[in-house]
Amino acid sequence: MMMKCTLFFSALSAIALVRSAALDVYAPPVTSPTNGTVWTIGEEVLVTWDTSDPPAQITNKYGEVHLRLNGITNMTALAAGFKITDGNVTVVVPDVEPSDEYVVVLYGDSGNWSKEFTITA
Repeated sequence: MMMKCTLFFSALSAIALVRSAALDVYAPPVTSPTNGTVWTIGEEVLVTWDTSDPPAQITNKYGEVHLRLNGITNMTALAAGFKITDGNVTVVVPDVEPSDEYVVVLYGDSGNWSKEFTITA
């Protein structure tokens, strides 16, 4: 009897591992901002991404948006905790050094970057 119970629970554990392995990484492409976009410090702006083809099982259903400049991602999120399937989030442009080489990084399962855009004072 003990052997049958052990085999049963081993089989259940294997099924659970297979099910958790079936989750898919979802990295929707950022659609805004794009090249030519200009954000002004202090204004509310909309970050958007394409949600037209999500997998059936998303490993991380919640996202974060960060700024990146000169190869360094700012670890302070502009927005966090939104559903990655929402397709957009409104953020306030922080008080940062003006530049035309910013990108937005959208984190969920994976990081996905926007095109370079400008932030002005």
